[in-house]
Amino acid sequence: MLSVLISRAARKSNQRVVVLIDEYDKPYTDFINDPDMAEKVRNVLRDYYVRIKAKDEYICFTFITGISKFTRFSVFSTLNTPLDVSMMPEYAGMCGYTEDEIIRYFPDYLEETADKMQISTSTLIEKMRDYYDGFSFDDDAEVRLYNPYSTLSFFRKKKFSNFWVQSGKPKMIADYMKNRNLTVEQFRNFSVSNDFIENPGDMDTTPPQGFLYQSGYLTLRPGTIDDLTLDYPNTEVLNAMSELVTQNILQSKDESYSQCRRDLLNGLLTKAKEPVIGAFNRLLASVPYDDYTNAAKHKVVIDGHRFPAQEWLYRATIFGFLRGCGVVVVAEMHTNLGRADLVVAHRGVLWVIELKVAYTSENAEAKAEEAYRQIMDNDYATPYPGAVCLGLCIDNSTRQITASQANFSPCIDDAM
Repeated sequence: MLSVLISRAARKSNQRVVVLIDEYDKPYTDFINDPDMAEKVRNVLRDYYVRIKAKDEYICFTFITGISKFTRFSVFSTLNTPLDVSMMPEYAGMCGYTEDEIIRYFPDYLEETADKMQISTSTLIEKMRDYYDGFSFDDDAEVRLYNPYSTLSFFRKKKFSNFWVQSGKPKMIADYMKNRNLTVEQFRNFSVSNDFIENPGDMDTTPPQGFLYQSGYLTLRPGTIDDLTLDYPNTEVLNAMSELVTQNILQSKDESYSQCRRDLLNGLLTKAKEPVIGAFNRLLASVPYDDYTNAAKHKVVIDGHRFPAQEWLYRATIFGFLRGCGVVVVAEMHTNLGRADLVVAHRGVLWVIELKVAYTSENAEAKAEEAYRQIMDNDYATPYPGAVCLGLCIDNSTRQITASQANFSPCIDDAM
């Protein structure tokens, strides 16, 4: 049918035709978590693109879009050698809106949205930049783009929300992360070479950073010297990834993500530690055993600070859960005396949380006291008047929070 369409269109118009193919790899990527079916689809698609090559005399131009490069897919070997414009600077702004374009072409939408939110237009643009900007498609990672779908959806709803994930194959990504015991945090500021950017590999054989980069969940950032780094483009994608991973963790143990999220948010808002700790424990109980055993084999270094692997996994899991629940959370918030594990804000209520892990025969109560004293002695909560200071101890044998100590920050006399 494709062959006939091309030749008949050319003859009827008496000129060579243009072939436009959008998402050329979608039939394959839909089965990225099913290798046997993916290989069958690959063979069908290979034959499909051979038909285009066979009709070359009738074609003046072919333009193909997709998220992935397949070295073994043979698409590019069956066609005439195409020009890959993916990382060429002159095309870096083609697949999204630059901030200048948003200001130039959407002034009425910006004004209406700012009025509804009761903020200035400049403040709105700053918030939009954090939430929706950040996709890069050039070697220097200098051009930043807003995702069109998210931007238009935001102007329509006039509300910050995770629109992009609705069009980004969330089930496929969530399953991919779960099947490989991956966390969201391990891909922050992930260093890669220029060779990797040019040849990230087949979607089914590339390492996870290559898969997430090609599928659009990671994007380019400037690195050191000649290298680049990968990171999540913006708050929208980061929050969406955190929510996807957390939902999959809980659902794998028949836990209710919605109920767990409600318990957490209610606890944060009412300054009640019991529902907060309960939500954390349900989350930790749902993390597969293999995650912990695999983590125990490694050490983790973040910004020069060395973490025991289990401690990092506990913290990253809780951190991702908080972020996926729509809570403002910052990890490793620095003060002049150290860094707090987690600083959490929900509807104006602040929490400063420090985690400790009890190994073998270590006393859980003593570890919780140590975590709490670290907050107080290092003035982690001083910048946050009225914050809840919460020291937690996770028993590494049960992988549960078994002891805690909490109080309000010193500027408030009330005790929790």
